Amino acid sequence: MPTPVDIPDLLTATIGFAVFLLGAQLTRRVAVLREFNIPEPVTGGLIAAAVFAIVAALYNVDFVFDMASRDMFLVTFFAAIGLNARLSDLVSGGKPLVILLILTFMIIALQCVVGIAGAELFGLPPKAGVLMGSASLIGGHGTAIAWAPEVAEVTGLGNAAELGIAAATLGLVVASLVGGPVARHLIGKYNLTPARPDEEHTVGIGYKDIPADKPITHISLMQVMLALNMAIIGGYLLQDVIATAGLKLPLFVPCLIMGIVIGNGLSLLLPGRATVSRTPTLAVVSEFSLGAFLAISLMTIDFGALSGLGLPLAVVLVVQTLVAVLFVLLILFPLLGRGYRAAVLAAGFSGFALGATPTAIANMTAVTKRYGPSPVAFVVLPLVSAFFVDLANAVVIQAIVNF
Repeated sequence: MPTPVDIPDLLTATIGFAVFLLGAQLTRRVAVLREFNIPEPVTGGLIAAAVFAIVAALYNVDFVFDMASRDMFLVTFFAAIGLNARLSDLVSGGKPLVILLILTFMIIALQCVVGIAGAELFGLPPKAGVLMGSASLIGGHGTAIAWAPEVAEVTGLGNAAELGIAAATLGLVVASLVGGPVARHLIGKYNLTPARPDEEHTVGIGYKDIPADKPITHISLMQVMLALNMAIIGGYLLQDVIATAGLKLPLFVPCLIMGIVIGNGLSLLLPGRATVSRTPTLAVVSEFSLGAFLAISLMTIDFGALSGLGLPLAVVLVVQTLVAVLFVLLILFPLLGRGYRAAVLAAGFSGFALGATPTAIANMTAVTKRYGPSPVAFVVLPLVSAFFVDLANAVVIQAIVNF
């Protein structure tokens, strides 16, 4: 048995910062990473994960990371998304939101079909295919772990949990690499530009100077952190209310909701006066939180979980990736209007269909930093992935497992 090596939270976060900076340096120096819009924490995170895997194999150790700070970075990021969301964005995002809801249900069904076909092809129980489909891909590690025991009981598959975790791990890696190139292809092919190039960035400030009339100072940073902490505290309280009502949602969802309430509330109470929404300071804090979360998430990927699953998982994941990309190019992009926002959402949808919401946002961030802002996209996609995915996924998986 490997010897466990505990990495405390402070050290985990510190390594995460270093990993992000490594990715940022590589992105600046390697043109192909910029050209294909590969997010900065992805590059550094995958390199660090490979190093940890090699060290673990050589010295027979198992790195156990305390990731409390990583989880706080996640809720901070979603609170920032909420603060940036204007009511007008929610109104204008109504149609794309409905379209994405429908398309999300479709991709869940497609992933399950591909997973079941792959399971049958390689002699596995057909119902185990959900663990190489939507349970692990669009559902992520949490959904895969939650459904693995039931799948194991129904199918008798002894390594169901390992299969689900491995598929989710590979999906996360692929998701972080395909979204940027998909958007690059669409933007280049159709010569797309933002509808309002001068609109404020909601995540990151682009590769340009900070506006002189909106400097980042210790005062602006304190204002942003106060608003974010208020949203997070409100999110904890709202989560208790939601739990009392019998619903279970991850913490970042109520924090996103409270961010929307506080951001728009400040605008109504202080009309015509500067607020924290759509400011370079909030954009920087938002990107910092997302970058730190993603760097830590990727550097702690356990590549050892992939061992022993080999060819079946690799083949199915290749097919799932092709299906997701073709779905985005041939169905999602046209239905969303073939515009710049549709291309940004294509990058995001590629990310969360194969990986997770933060991966999707990181993909969109890399695209908008290079080509220009798309605020509505950063509101619409988290709403879909936060409220709808788990429910729709549970319905489809339950139907398959109980069939």
